[in-house]
Formats: sequence, structure tokens, C-alpha cells
Amino acid sequence: MIAVGLDLETTGLDYKDGHRIIEIALCARDMTTGATIKDLALRFNPRREISAKAYEVHGIKLSDLVAEPLFADKCAMIAGILNNAAVVVAHNGLGFDKPFIDYEMALSGVALRQDLVWFDTMLHGLWATQDGKRPTLRELAFSLGFEYDEEKAHGALYDTQLMMDCFFTARKRYRLFQLPNEEEIAAGGWAEKRAKLSSVEGRF
Repeated sequence: MIAVGLDLETTGLDYKDGHRIIEIALCARDMTTGATIKDLALRFNPRREISAKAYEVHGIKLSDLVAEPLFADKCAMIAGILNNAAVVVAHNGLGFDKPFIDYEMALSGVALRQDLVWFDTMLHGLWATQDGKRPTLRELAFSLGFEYDEEKAHGALYDTQLMMDCFFTARKRYRLFQLPNEEEIAAGGWAEKRAKLSSVEGRF
């Protein structure tokens, strides 16, 4: 089985206000071993301004993106990678990343599998904070013994790689971050149908 970590940077907080994706990171890992299969980071020209609050977070300027492709140009490839995953892992994925990417996919007439499993390390990581609140990625990393590099933080690729390190460390060391119906997913033929290294590498 393959787990794909995902993180987005956007022009603003809400796609309903017309904000767009400007960066995506996809990190494919072997679900059993956690071994890296492939990492990918892409940027996109949003053809709109970037909000001041978003820029304060990720530091990406519109002038950095003028020569980049549109999200629509890479949409089918991204969907292919995600649709070949047994699970998509994202921090605040259900509250932010999934709604944004579903919106962008819909704009391009592309859809993700309806049965695609999303796992949110923020919602399932309440154990990482003393008061049981939803952890930031920094708090999650700290709880598992990882350094959080403030200079690299909020770069999509760095955040995704760190999140996946946290995901597999929590699974292996503490048996946390177990997936709902994980045995059923594993028994569903994913190893034969989806998790072929050559197939995934061909899509990156």
C-alpha cells in the first residue's frame, strides 16, 4: 500500500472567496515500512493576487509564480497520484487541504475517487498536546522528538516530509495514527492494484 502525504499553500484561507492553490507537495511512502517512494513539489500561477495574511505565512509572491503552469495543467497528474494511494495524509487536511483540492479539481472537471481515504494528523493528534487541543505541526513534531525548523516551515515540501515522518513514527513507536478499517484496506487488493512502484514513479 502507498500513503501519500499532501500539503498546500494558497492565495488565501477560503476557496469560497476565489482563492487558489499556488503550491502543492506530494510525498509517497510505503505504507508498511514508511520508506520514501517519491517526493514532488509543484507551484502554480493563480492568476490572482495573494492575500497579505497568506504571504506572511508562506512568503510566496505573485512575481515568483508568473512563469509557473496553471493548476489545471497538472490537475490530471495530481489526481492520478492521489487516486493510486491507499490513504492521503494531511495536517488539517479535512478542514483545509481536501476542500481546496476538491474545488480546484472540480474547476478542471477532474474528480478524486469517492472512496479515497483521508487521514488528518491534526484531528487524530490530540494526544500531542498537554491540553488535548488540536496540535500545530510544530507541536506534533515536538511531541515525537522532531526538530521544527522555523526557517523552512510553511514550505509545502518541508511540512509534508516532516508530517510523514511524524505519521510513521507515531504508528511504529506508539501504535498511534492507525487508520479506520486498516485491515480491510490492506485486504482489498491495494498491494496488487495500486501500490506498484513503477506505476507511481511514472505519474510523478
